Amino acid sequence: MVSLNRRVFIATSAASLAATSIGRLPAQVSGASRPWYDAMRRCGHLNFNEQDPLTMNVEAWTDYFVGLKVDTLMPNGGGIMAFYPTAIPFHHRSQFLGTRDLFGETVTAARKHNIRIVARMDCNYAYEDAFQAHPEWFEFNKDGSPRRHSECPWLYKTCLFSNYFTEQMTAIYRELSDRFAPDAFYTNGWPGTDAPGVCYCQNCQKIYGEQTGGEPPQWPDTRSDIYRKYYEVYMNRVTRVWALWQSTSMEKTSNSVYAGNLSGIRTVKNVNRMGKDAAWFYADNQGRSGDTSIWMCAQEGRLARAVAGKRPVTNSVGSYASGTPGWRHTSKTKEETTLWLAQAVASGMVPSYHWLGSSPLDTRWKETGRAFYSWLAQNENHFRNGNTIANIAVLYPQATISFYAANGARERKLNGQAIDTTDYLEGLYAALVEGRFLFDFVHQENLNPDVLKKYRVLLIPNAAYLGDHECEAIRAYVASGGSVLATFETSRYNEWGEQRADFALKDIFGVSTAGALIGPFGNSYMHKDKAHPVLDGYDGTEILPGPEFRVPVTRIGSEENYLSVIPNYPSFPPEMVYPQVRKTDEPAAMFRQLGSARIAYFPGDIDRTFLRSGHPDFSKLLINSIHWLMNGAEAPAQIAGDGLVELFAWETEPGFALHLLNYTNPGLTHPFVSKFYPTGPHRVTFRVPDGRRIGSVMALREGYKLEFKQAGAEVTFEIPRVVDYEVVALT
Repeated sequence: MVSLNRRVFIATSAASLAATSIGRLPAQVSGASRPWYDAMRRCGHLNFNEQDPLTMNVEAWTDYFVGLKVDTLMPNGGGIMAFYPTAIPFHHRSQFLGTRDLFGETVTAARKHNIRIVARMDCNYAYEDAFQAHPEWFEFNKDGSPRRHSECPWLYKTCLFSNYFTEQMTAIYRELSDRFAPDAFYTNGWPGTDAPGVCYCQNCQKIYGEQTGGEPPQWPDTRSDIYRKYYEVYMNRVTRVWALWQSTSMEKTSNSVYAGNLSGIRTVKNVNRMGKDAAWFYADNQGRSGDTSIWMCAQEGRLARAVAGKRPVTNSVGSYASGTPGWRHTSKTKEETTLWLAQAVASGMVPSYHWLGSSPLDTRWKETGRAFYSWLAQNENHFRNGNTIANIAVLYPQATISFYAANGARERKLNGQAIDTTDYLEGLYAALVEGRFLFDFVHQENLNPDVLKKYRVLLIPNAAYLGDHECEAIRAYVASGGSVLATFETSRYNEWGEQRADFALKDIFGVSTAGALIGPFGNSYMHKDKAHPVLDGYDGTEILPGPEFRVPVTRIGSEENYLSVIPNYPSFPPEMVYPQVRKTDEPAAMFRQLGSARIAYFPGDIDRTFLRSGHPDFSKLLINSIHWLMNGAEAPAQIAGDGLVELFAWETEPGFALHLLNYTNPGLTHPFVSKFYPTGPHRVTFRVPDGRRIGSVMALREGYKLEFKQAGAEVTFEIPRVVDYEVVALT
């Protein structure tokens, strides 16, 4: 193991960054005039590879991006590899660079067309010569060996707590600023939202000893006091390095900005905390693989908006095949790419169209981007969004998604498949799309009256880990008349996963816990005991399928029990398939009225069970519950028609925009979409503020005006069809 001297440790400790000012952010954050990146609408991203200096035609590539009408271009600046003649020691130049300055040529060509430049950086790896000279910059395994890249073993993993981040990277930023004055910097892969890594270099070992009291576990385990402390130390380091790089980027140009890599709804690092530090939120969510649902990009937009507010949010859209396995040099289908781009803009993000290498042998992706970006440019003013138009909030349960696996969920498996902590949110999301609801995400740390006051209903998908103050915020929301749906173990633990004696929200739910978790079991049921609006539409049956897991709760009187538990019984052999217990007084759901608020609580994981089983009785139960919770409140927009369509609606500079994403496709959960299946007609009732008169309703994708009627606040019209995506502009 390499020893570190005192100077290196002091330079790399969290305390060494204490003087870095997070407050020195661009104008938008301080409330002054809007920064340039607030107005960007179309980005281009060309990832250089090491051989590109040999053959890249900068003018031809610039012409392509000019044809896309981009206002921002992201070429490689440096960090892992320099594409300009750097003078910084151990900043590896492309071995094929020769006398070229590829980055400088790209900057010059782009600026001839008034295109802004974002320098793409990589701080995660460096070459062996750097390792030999500065081993203190790098991560080590527990056995004392350095960590190398799995595919490129000549690259060594850099350590966040080293002065590679505070000295080497800032030196590279300054060199680029002095020579090229880029408008922004972006780091590939950092900080990310995955779990904080654990390094075994001597510097980190010292930090662990002095700041956490011991070596943290390798995976997130909040049962460990050491891990909790380490999580805070790590997050502090991330935000301080972020602040340092932001400050460094502004030294030469005051309106420059640093953007970090943030993506995905499966987050372990606190995305809300990083989002608040981000003047520009850049989501690296390029495509889907496996059984990922088609709406993953739209989910990213909802989460990014929940934590970034009205600050700019960009989504990197990979034009290459991103399945499993992936092919980085073949194109996605034009349909998959188009729908990904559409989700980005529908959810309020700015698309950044991405290709790798300057000599593509597959160029099918080029026209896909050109067609979508040209249409986007023609209708740019309708994508200058203000507030969303939604009165339903979905809680993003950060602590549960980050840490729930540590409390036993890791061992819970269905047919050998481990439960994912996002399954509950994903199941609810699928039902919301099916029910054609307009909704926003709200991060659990942002539960407060100012955020919640616009919403009639708050939906909580198994927020098992909730802090006391967050539970108080939910309780205050209910007291103010807001209605709530919650599932499973919501509020059973505090934010660190310490089990409470009872639900913190037992007064809201109307029941208490009554024992250990039950499951996983199939072939359990819920019995319809009494009529209730939530149970409408289940004609011909007395029972509904039961969730795979449930929290046993205290019994209630028959006057309150609408849906009760029938415990699981054998599903095989056929001779044994009959209920051992046909009726209980254990509630499978609670439907309550608290003042003007309504409460629907399900002790079972009906959201996750719906996701994994696909049984429509669960989605109907969720959809019916939401309609009942609305209690007659008018939805901002109602859309009737066939097909699976996700909705967004925004206030815009010229008026309003209703976005419809057509997901009706056999490729719904398996990339790639390769054909569209048009839906329609869709009959729309759109509500505008009182006194607002609408003069035109235009279908922007199809390019024609729609006939409409307005009666008071209600504007009604029909969309004949939606092929892939439609945006209806009301002005």
